[in-house]
Amino acid sequence: MVQLYRELRGKDVGAVRAAIRANRYGSHTAGLGAGYLQTNLAILPEAFALDFMRFCQRNPKPCPLVGVSDTGNPALFTLGRDIDIRTDVPSYNVYRDGRLAERRSDIRDIWSNDMVAFALGCSFTFERALQEAGIPVWHIDNDTTVPMFRSNIDTVPAGPFGGKMVVSMRSIDAGAVDTVVAVSRRFPLAHGGPVHIGDPAAIGISEIGRPDWGDPAPVAEGQVPVFWACGVTPQVAIEAAGVPLCITHTPGHMLITDVPEDVEIPILTASNR
Repeated sequence: MVQLYRELRGKDVGAVRAAIRANRYGSHTAGLGAGYLQTNLAILPEAFALDFMRFCQRNPKPCPLVGVSDTGNPALFTLGRDIDIRTDVPSYNVYRDGRLAERRSDIRDIWSNDMVAFALGCSFTFERALQEAGIPVWHIDNDTTVPMFRSNIDTVPAGPFGGKMVVSMRSIDAGAVDTVVAVSRRFPLAHGGPVHIGDPAAIGISEIGRPDWGDPAPVAEGQVPVFWACGVTPQVAIEAAGVPLCITHTPGHMLITDVPEDVEIPILTASNR
């Protein structure tokens, strides 16, 4: 898988998605599809879709909504000409009654005609811009998944959806923090600027070396932990809601779209509805 990952880093988006659809590649997507928007995923029955959309609208930092499917249609045509949401994500989490029931590489046999798919912006999108600015991204350089943590930051509830925000962490040299903030703010579809810089305990994280999702990443001397809102937040909200059946991406395993990462897609917020 490591060798294939290295090969796919140099391939275009279509080739990467083809490898994923054929079940040839099932690992994380950090560093793949350079220059194109990557998204988190949530698939719910239509009965829960409106409340979930409200949850995204009320929490645009962790849930920047960039695409919604028609009911029962697995093609996210606004994000690509040939996207099948049932096969084009490397790994899916399947939740039943709010509990993680299984992980799989293909959801065609559990897809139903009442399902609605939501695509949410992902922080992987701004990481290439960080690298181009000369900022190392440790988890990409070391072929691991970015560390993600449950925080004590409240989200704004909608219907049955609510709970605490999940954050992702990257270790940044102290002298580069201002640059990182400025770069990431240019990508509101990818969670934008950080939600916290510095002491993890201030946002409820007691052990920086033990992430709730992803892999541990070191914080070396002279570095500062920087935290961004994370697209795993909806998974926590879905757990709390106890939705009978919901499908998400496995953290770190994203949908890679055909949309250039610098294209402006309106985010639905209270101010622009």
